[in-house]
Amino acid sequence: MLHMSQLWYTHPAKNWNDALPVGNGKLGAMVFGGVFNEKIQLNEDSCWSGGYRNRNNASAKMELAQIRAFLRQGKIAEAEELTRLALTATPEYQRAYQTLGDLHINRKDIAGEITNYTRCLCLNEATVTTQFTADGFTYTQEVFASFPDNVIAIKMTTDNPQGISLDARLVRNRLCDCSGAASNDTIFMDGTNGNLSFYCTAAGVAVGGSLRTIGEYLVFTGCKEVVIYVTATTSFRSQNMAEDCYQVFSNVKNKGYITVRNSHLTDYQALESRVKLQLDDKHSHIPTDQRLTAVKQGKQDDGLFSLYFRYGRYLLIACSRAGSLPANLQGIWCNDFLPPWDSKYTININTEMNYWPAEICNLADCHTPLFDHIHRMHPNGSITAQEMYGARGFVAHHNTDIWGDTAPQDTWTPATYWVMGAAWLCLHIWEHYEYNLDKGFLSQHFNLISDACLFFVDFLIENENGHYIVSPTISPENTYILPNGKHGVLCQGCAMDGQILHELFTAYINAAWALGYETNQQFVEILENLPPILIGKNGGIMEWLQDYGEAEPGHRHMSHLFALFPGSQISPESTPDLATAARKTLELRLSQGGGHTGWSRAWIINFYVRLGDAAQSYFHLNELLCHSTLPNLFDNHPPFQIDGNFGATAAIAFMLLQSDGKHIHLLKALPQQWQNGSVTGLCAKGGLVVDIEWQNGKMASAIITAAASYSGTVLYSGKAKQIDLKQGETIKIGADML
Repeated sequence: MLHMSQLWYTHPAKNWNDALPVGNGKLGAMVFGGVFNEKIQLNEDSCWSGGYRNRNNASAKMELAQIRAFLRQGKIAEAEELTRLALTATPEYQRAYQTLGDLHINRKDIAGEITNYTRCLCLNEATVTTQFTADGFTYTQEVFASFPDNVIAIKMTTDNPQGISLDARLVRNRLCDCSGAASNDTIFMDGTNGNLSFYCTAAGVAVGGSLRTIGEYLVFTGCKEVVIYVTATTSFRSQNMAEDCYQVFSNVKNKGYITVRNSHLTDYQALESRVKLQLDDKHSHIPTDQRLTAVKQGKQDDGLFSLYFRYGRYLLIACSRAGSLPANLQGIWCNDFLPPWDSKYTININTEMNYWPAEICNLADCHTPLFDHIHRMHPNGSITAQEMYGARGFVAHHNTDIWGDTAPQDTWTPATYWVMGAAWLCLHIWEHYEYNLDKGFLSQHFNLISDACLFFVDFLIENENGHYIVSPTISPENTYILPNGKHGVLCQGCAMDGQILHELFTAYINAAWALGYETNQQFVEILENLPPILIGKNGGIMEWLQDYGEAEPGHRHMSHLFALFPGSQISPESTPDLATAARKTLELRLSQGGGHTGWSRAWIINFYVRLGDAAQSYFHLNELLCHSTLPNLFDNHPPFQIDGNFGATAAIAFMLLQSDGKHIHLLKALPQQWQNGSVTGLCAKGGLVVDIEWQNGKMASAIITAAASYSGTVLYSGKAKQIDLKQGETIKIGADML
């Protein structure tokens, strides 16, 4: 069973953070691998706490001018108090993502000492397999989530001539309205969360022996082989939930398990096989949790980084597929009815970070649920813009939910009253185009970019320096210190706002040019009059437009470095002074304890990668494993948040390949620890696919294939080569050719 493409363990999961994930975008499961009692925790991506409500505060538009006046007058406390009253949504909370429940399997056929136990997630096959010996007989369980057939499939086999005997049921504790048997081989549970209903079913197939339902249980007796299929849906998608679920079962039973499994493999491997990262791996024979412990003790394990990278791509495939909702704070895997931060979409960094690896890691297909969700947000954001701010276009704050809610979330001043959410999300549309050059896609989504810009035409104000700024705003989720020693959060303009707007309006202008559209000159004027990026007295990038002190100098958010990553205004090549200041900013934050959350550490890695600092990139990647990674390699905020996984996966790819449409940087941040290796299938902006091989820490060769005509410069270790490729053309470059 053991292979270098596996996460594997010699014991069942002790808790949820040890369990192993499977998913198909809509359905997710955490497999514990229990011997006598197996638990498979279930999720369905649209199982949320209720329906949509218009939460826009009707007082906002009337009080906005006064809030701005207080800020101009330096009356920060008064501005914050009025903002709390007038800009908070009514009610203040959006909807929460929830667990669907559990499948409990009680084994009655296992006796004797348990030996030779292994539990593994095979990244080649997207399958969790549990195997052990009891009383001399071998027992095997495999679990996968099929995208083509929309089921979670569980198969159990044994060579014990007495066969398999067990019972299984679906459980959702007290938050289930009804459960029981739907037929002699199917059980169900259903219920309603607010005005959102769900329906979950499990159907059994027995080979040999017998299967029947008793109460709410599937009961198998003396079977040579047991298969349980689980599926679910909600009223978010379905008007006939039970009928849709039973149609799924009818389809998979007609096909049979082997056909269902083969369809799953074909679908998954078509995505997974696009990219391969090879690093020296001398430790794949050691269980994954023990490898992680060894790294925490100071041991070097390059193979664990390549496994982590492959796992990150696996997770994105498992939680973000065509037709699904986008990956939320926990991807799709959530164990709670009221999870941390509602496990929804936090769009002041976390949701965006989830999709940083999508394009470069050749998973653009998995990016589409995010674009679908921006469309879902658009009409709500137009209403929020008009009702709260009297503005055109569309806006979103720092959170959204299943319904695309765009009104503010919470009453926490350092985060809630921030209007940049839609602007940042729309940058993913332009990024997708930069990589794929699909004008049909860009045309379909251009109105989102345009309307995100249009909101700021009406909302921005001009400050005393003639710059267009956002007011009121905050720098997520930080607090500044005024000269009189008092603390403030709300402000007139901050660095991050200007940096996001620079990227947004630039994307609009470039998109309009690409599509042959006439450019809105108001948008051009705004771009030309945004605040510049400033360097403060401490030598770092200023976070606010005034050079305030920070109440938390080791803060987890590093919003004022947006222009370094994921933005493009700061780079060592084009803006060396700003790059030096960005490095100073990182050093100051880290000296005060920054990077203490998983996603924040992942962002730090990407900053150093963009600076071309291989040593610091590697150091912080190692720190992520040492301090912010759970036994199942999930990122630990704490608690679990998946953004750190995706941010670090992207960082590993960017260590090896960076691009801007005109330049391709090869191995710009290759750690000296990774002396030998190769990567195939990474994507570069301009419609390129790139393979790279290196030996003894030096590039050996690169193969670049163009999906469209490309003209640009390949850069490596201070050397350059101009390339001009026709559509479909491939070029191989050796280090001696640069």
